[in-house]
Amino acid sequence: MFIAMNRFKVKSGSETAFEDIWKNRSSSLADVPGFKEFHLLRGPVHEDEGYTLFASHTVWASEAAFKDWTKSEAFRQAHRNAGDTKAEYLGPPQFEGFTIVEGA
Repeated sequence: MFIAMNRFKVKSGSETAFEDIWKNRSSSLADVPGFKEFHLLRGPVHEDEGYTLFASHTVWASEAAFKDWTKSEAFRQAHRNAGDTKAEYLGPPQFEGFTIVEGA
């Protein structure tokens, strides 16, 4: 199993707009081979730095399944308007990938 996460520093005051983008997006992840689950996570507020931390969290059958998705037309379609929301967050998202060593 493999977990792929992107961390976003969402500008203070833009949290609801950011969440709405994710909630209202057209997703075909459920149809992608190897995809298991998705979560959008809201983290701590960093008032002094002007952002709230968010993470998109996907679980895959394997790292290979995730990488195959990143090379697919479904991936390109899912990210085609990503540049339209740059004003919502500070800097690019930070990717983190993890292989599951142990789980319940």
